[in-house]
Amino acid sequence: MVALRPVQTLRRRWPSLLGAAVTVAMMVGLLHELLDHGLAGLRRTVPETPGFYVYFLLSYLALPVCDFVIFRRLWGVPPGAFLALNKKRIANDILIGYSGDAYFYAWARARLKMVAAPFGAVKDVSIVSGIVGNLTAILLGAVALPLGYELIDPELVRTMLWSLGIALAVPVVVVAFSSRVFSLSRGELWFIFGIDWLRITLTCVTIALAWSYAMPSVSIGMWLFLVAGRQLVSRLPLVPNKDLLFANFAILVIGHDRTLSDLMAFTGASTLVMHLLLTLLFGVVYVWERTQRWRHTGGA
Repeated sequence: MVALRPVQTLRRRWPSLLGAAVTVAMMVGLLHELLDHGLAGLRRTVPETPGFYVYFLLSYLALPVCDFVIFRRLWGVPPGAFLALNKKRIANDILIGYSGDAYFYAWARARLKMVAAPFGAVKDVSIVSGIVGNLTAILLGAVALPLGYELIDPELVRTMLWSLGIALAVPVVVVAFSSRVFSLSRGELWFIFGIDWLRITLTCVTIALAWSYAMPSVSIGMWLFLVAGRQLVSRLPLVPNKDLLFANFAILVIGHDRTLSDLMAFTGASTLVMHLLLTLLFGVVYVWERTQRWRHTGGA
């Protein structure tokens, strides 16, 4: 029994160890991204109007806020879950895909009094989010391709059509085997579906408003069209260099190639800076919690 105690201790502590490892990995990844090319965007044209920063922040927060609403409904999570959901989002953006979901699963496992079986809910939320993203890409493709196919190389158009076919096949397969795939109730799944639709809408509208403040010479309607194209391109599995494709398409539509390129670079760099600031905040909170725990235990 004495020999088994270290193993039992490690099993109890693995969520905390994973959380610390994810934080360190995110810091390394963010610093690499910023020092590699992110700061170049910040050194260029900086929007002077505060409207850009207000709507950019709203666009940035749309994902973690909607995730919090979902898990508040499913588990009744405390306000502290908002930090964990931000870390989940940053890890998914910077590290390997779904690494943030693995972290959030570990975070929930460390709070077994709150929820007994977190894996099924985390899995279902991720799957429904992917389905909503794919369906959004299909709807936007049905609108955008007929309007802009003349501006895109015919070979790339065929690739995009194949990608849309794959994006459609994924939801069809998941729905066909839904009884084996999902563990949540139908009502909960529809709630998640609705919140994800709202999240995508808010993200698209707010970033379009941010860009309209940065470049007021371009109409908000045109920005919404371009954001729809950006959302479409981001969900296509077979299309390489998605950011380059969107940038070229946007320049063809509205011109202002240097100004637009600077705006796209600044937006991307600003996202990385937000990731970095929040990750630093997570580190401060973690050190503070460990210090408080150490004091309460008398340094033991």
